[in-house]
Amino acid sequence: MAKSYDHLFKLLLIGDSGVGKTCLIVRFSEDSFNNTYISTIGIDFKIRTTEIQGKKIKLQVWDTAGQERFKTITTAYYRGAMGIILVYDITDERSFENIQNWMKSIKENAAPGVERMLLGNKCDMESRRKVPKERGEKLAKEHGIRFFETSAKSSQNVDESFNALATDILMNMTRRAAHGMKDPLDLKNSSKKGSSKCALI
Repeated sequence: MAKSYDHLFKLLLIGDSGVGKTCLIVRFSEDSFNNTYISTIGIDFKIRTTEIQGKKIKLQVWDTAGQERFKTITTAYYRGAMGIILVYDITDERSFENIQNWMKSIKENAAPGVERMLLGNKCDMESRRKVPKERGEKLAKEHGIRFFETSAKSSQNVDESFNALATDILMNMTRRAAHGMKDPLDLKNSSKKGSSKCALI
């Protein structure tokens, strides 16, 4: 039986508990929203197949518990991840400050060539904003990664951000294959991307 996709990409969402990782994944995979989710215990994942540059890409999106006590569980899941999305809550400054700790965790546990992206979630809650958009853009630029502000509730930029990350992975894979590099995660990512601006609607 022929497989129904050209590539399978494992994506991982990390960030503090309560920033909306589960809501983002459910919005992306099922196009629904429920603000009464209980905290994820351990690990869960969702699947969505999307088409990028004429290729069918199966995205396996892993949700991790943000609580520190589950960190030992989540470290094993960095391995094999081709894209990692760091999520903070724009209404919670501490969740933004902790992104640096999550960056360090990626460096310690993930493959050196992994694609990364920064998301500032809950941008529908503008009146409660604590983290200016410019701070997110600046941090993303410092790390050479894409940046989006998203809302799982309104679905703003959810598809766009996941698809942008999948596109980056595919382009890296294609470029490395052209140079005879089989595993896209074997080498350090030498081409760093700039911040991608995304306007609030």
